[in-house]
Amino acid sequence: MSRLRRGKADGTAEWKGPYAPYDLVKELFVALGVITLLVVVLTVLFSSPDDKPSTIAQWSRQMPANFATTAVSELDGTSGTAEYGPPYNHAAEGQHVAFVYLQKWLGVSHPINTADSYVIEPLQTIPNDPALKSALAQYKAASAAQQKKWAEAYAKALEKATASGGALTVAPGEYGPVATMMSSLLGLAQSGGLDGDLLTSRQFFQTDYTKPLLLMADGGLLEERAQGQHLLGEQWGMMNETGSYPGQVWLWLYTAWYQIEPFKASENADILVVLVMSVLSLAFICIPFLPGIRSIPRWLPVYKLIWREHYRAAGAPPPTLSPPPQTG
Repeated sequence: MSRLRRGKADGTAEWKGPYAPYDLVKELFVALGVITLLVVVLTVLFSSPDDKPSTIAQWSRQMPANFATTAVSELDGTSGTAEYGPPYNHAAEGQHVAFVYLQKWLGVSHPINTADSYVIEPLQTIPNDPALKSALAQYKAASAAQQKKWAEAYAKALEKATASGGALTVAPGEYGPVATMMSSLLGLAQSGGLDGDLLTSRQFFQTDYTKPLLLMADGGLLEERAQGQHLLGEQWGMMNETGSYPGQVWLWLYTAWYQIEPFKASENADILVVLVMSVLSLAFICIPFLPGIRSIPRWLPVYKLIWREHYRAAGAPPPTLSPPPQTG
């Protein structure tokens, strides 16, 4: 005896309605086929473009003055990376809210000395260059104040430098060994050697792009490309993709905060936005437990619209639901 035939024995009514064949396996394969077809078609029509990656070699050839200016800022410790703080150095405490210092608490996990990592160490890999070797020795032997004086003088001269065909012309001045160092570094970068030097690590797989990305982020190439692709923060870039292609639309919940005050002008915008979204997400999760808020569905007559067919078939008006008693 089937379970339906034994309905009266367990107190349920026997089913007397119609039956229809149903092939679950067939439905699964049909659904899989439709989804696969949609994925292929939408990928062809709306997939992201395969843009070529930016490299330090490309940057140094297209914008030699900007590259040299960035390299000098790395040398004298005034770049964004040099002054960032954890996880790269101890130059700052990092973003914080009140007593919450996440960067400081997590510490320096990717130590980067910008002068050594981006200038001195790469230059030491250039062989058979007595002038460069002498310049490096002179720079290392000088005091920190003298090193800074040379770098500042060269950085100021770069404001009026001229570039032609990738070559950079800087007016003569009191730059000490910095002029020789920057000229050699520019040549190394344009040859592609600096890209390779910054990827070298003790790991078996050389896939850590932290150093080259930070260097380019301190310069103007990535910002220029981001602006052209509408990826800057003020362009709602967090939720966009390159070109006019659909991106992660759900990220508007985060990027919207960056467009309004006090987040827009705050140096701690990132941690403020994360904190706000964490609080809102927690509140959303706790809706079933919040007195008053959890009763809103009972107060709104939306259920009458959803169950209208049921009430019409039953021939009875929709019941009026009263809010449950509030508990603390």
